[in-house]
Amino acid sequence: MPRITYADASNPGLEMVRRHFRLDSVAAGGDEISKIKRILTFIHNRIRHDGMHSNPGAMNAIDLDRACADGSRGLNCRGLATVLNECFLAMGFKSRFITCFPRDYKSDCHVINAVYSRTLKRWIWIDPTHNAWITDEKGNLLGVKEVRERRLAGLPYVLNEEANWNNETKSTKEYYLDEYMTKNLYAIEISTHYGFGTEQNVSHSITLLPENANITGFKVEKATCDADWFWAAPE
Repeated sequence: MPRITYADASNPGLEMVRRHFRLDSVAAGGDEISKIKRILTFIHNRIRHDGMHSNPGAMNAIDLDRACADGSRGLNCRGLATVLNECFLAMGFKSRFITCFPRDYKSDCHVINAVYSRTLKRWIWIDPTHNAWITDEKGNLLGVKEVRERRLAGLPYVLNEEANWNNETKSTKEYYLDEYMTKNLYAIEISTHYGFGTEQNVSHSITLLPENANITGFKVEKATCDADWFWAAPE
């Protein structure tokens, strides 16, 4: 399988992202998890989720943010996850935006972020559309891999109290996790490279599928059923 690569925070484009969003101030102080949550909430509050419009053509964090600056529009889930991903990369976090597909894809899927926590030694679930993260019953942060496993095993998983849509509607575990995201965790697509303007450049994709998967409605470039490889720690 190909190696998944991540641009370094010293990349000129990512340095512009750090300055544009003043991320040093946003993330100042606290431990690794506090920084991740603050950057998430900052972008969630700064740019509205707007599923009624396609994203602007220039798919990098700075241009996407500028397109929404006058308040006349927001970004769909992919646009929000793109902005947040570049912010995380700019601050030295290994981060992916991931597309979560249902088995029978027609028009609705969801894009969130997976951020690698060096402290926890796992990828954690971060969703800018809902200002959301997921924990177990003891408050330990979980990633998509762990949520999938716990769902199949009938073990509990918890949505954070702060989760909401556009600071207007509280996001509930019953809808967001048990209904909407359960549907959208059948196939998970990642890119082979993440950096500034990833969406504008040629990048390949890998999709994590269940054994003996049966999918319709979307094209898989390269597939794997190896969840341990897919969610391995970044190099």
